[in-house]
Amino acid sequence: MPMLRGPQRSTVDAAVLTDLAAVCRDSERLRFLYRDHEGAGTRRLVEPHRLVCSERRWYLVAWDVDRAAWRTFRADRIEPRPPHGPRFTPRTPPAEDLAAYVSQGVSQRAYAAQAVLRLHVSAEEAAQEVSPSAGVLEPVDERSCLLRTGAASLDVMLVHVLLMGFEFEVVEPPELRERIGAARDRLTRALHSTAPTAVEATVRE
Repeated sequence: MPMLRGPQRSTVDAAVLTDLAAVCRDSERLRFLYRDHEGAGTRRLVEPHRLVCSERRWYLVAWDVDRAAWRTFRADRIEPRPPHGPRFTPRTPPAEDLAAYVSQGVSQRAYAAQAVLRLHVSAEEAAQEVSPSAGVLEPVDERSCLLRTGAASLDVMLVHVLLMGFEFEVVEPPELRERIGAARDRLTRALHSTAPTAVEATVRE
């Protein structure tokens, strides 16, 4: 759940982008090695549909032939394995607005934990802190909006939400409310802790 704006621009070989654009244009099947965030590679066979730029990164939206589903791949993790082909008949894309589809996928579907929060600020104000890759904002009224977001875990999500600095409430899941309660109890105990200060510890020694 990357809350900060302006992520670093990913480095993609210009030849790779040219190759991806060509197979999208010509409707040719693409074979490639795809590296995950830990560097492990898997072989993929896809029907490429379009290249989309989101938050200064290039993504390939494609139909994964082996998994029979639409997938979004980061271009900087793609290592083409030619030859390409054969040609295919393009499918109906997964969404009319592919830019929004990719942003939603990056901010939610890629993470194990997902949540919906109601922020007590307008969507315009929230957008100053929440980038498209961090979540999808939906206006509710002039003073509030919904944030649909994801993170590696609910604990990580809680930290990022608190750092935004907005008043909020949890719509779902209820487990996030439980995490908030547990964090509140820990903070309360810390505030009322009677641990000796550094000076007191020195005197006792």
